[in-house]
Amino acid sequence: MAPSEGRELENHTLLTEFVLSGLSSHPELQNLVFFTFCLIYTFTITGNLLIFLVTLHPTLHMPMYFFLQVLSFLDISTASIVVPRMLVAFQSEDRKISYVGCAMQLYFVIFLAATECYMLAAMAYDRYVAICNPLRYATIMNRKASLSLVLLSYCSGNVVSVVQTAWVFTLPFCGPNKINNFFCDIPPLIMLSCTDTSLYEKQIVTATVLVIFTPFCLILVSYACIVSSILKISSAEGRCKTSTCSSHLIVVTLYYGSGTLIYLRPKSSNSQDTKKVLSLIYTAIIPTLNPLIYSLRNKEMKAVIIRIISEVGVFIREEVGKQL
Repeated sequence: MAPSEGRELENHTLLTEFVLSGLSSHPELQNLVFFTFCLIYTFTITGNLLIFLVTLHPTLHMPMYFFLQVLSFLDISTASIVVPRMLVAFQSEDRKISYVGCAMQLYFVIFLAATECYMLAAMAYDRYVAICNPLRYATIMNRKASLSLVLLSYCSGNVVSVVQTAWVFTLPFCGPNKINNFFCDIPPLIMLSCTDTSLYEKQIVTATVLVIFTPFCLILVSYACIVSSILKISSAEGRCKTSTCSSHLIVVTLYYGSGTLIYLRPKSSNSQDTKKVLSLIYTAIIPTLNPLIYSLRNKEMKAVIIRIISEVGVFIREEVGKQL
């Protein structure tokens, strides 16, 4: 064995951890960024947890609200996998992550992101049936069909994640171990590999088409049919539904668009700072926006929230009255 090959193998064998570069390389901005993302994470957890609990109300037992529960859980999980670790790094300057820890973080990030891609398509299909075929909605989107769509999304996301994670961590890492990102992700990891990754890059493109392009095309078709049906309704309610659809499409486009720009060309020469911003969109920003876009603009959910607040207020007054 040549000496260089021996050193390469030795380095690969001894590698036990990576170092995350973090979100910002400007120390003077650390505190500002820390508090900003503390607020974002708090709002993400609070907003999605509120939506999750509200959709458990007996009056909201419909497939749409069941899907919102699943989406809220995915958003809470995605933010919790990435943001707390990033916040710890801001304060402690400890940016090391073990080899196994990096693999686990990558697995869960891909799993949750891929599952959400499929869930967004399932939610678009649910809205398509509800608006374009309302008379058969209860028959088509029954409990069994809803559970099947959720399980299919989870199983598909798991398969994608297992394959991607296993493939990445079979690559030899024998050079620098500094990951140019604030969490373990595919593009910065494969840039650390000391072998030819061209075949793997082609595999990522294929996965991107299956995970992002295909569901996104289904969503566009669903919303095209929805908007066409809604425009036939000459009323304020119809225009309101059109506005809600456009809001949904904006969030969906941001989510799928950021993922496409990151994974379609994983080793492109684009600015790594740009990729960090794109990663922030789907790991931290979108989970914060989803409660506002998908839920808080819903009249039925707002009515339930107001009812729950009123009931809590009555309960508190009664308890205070008993104490007095």
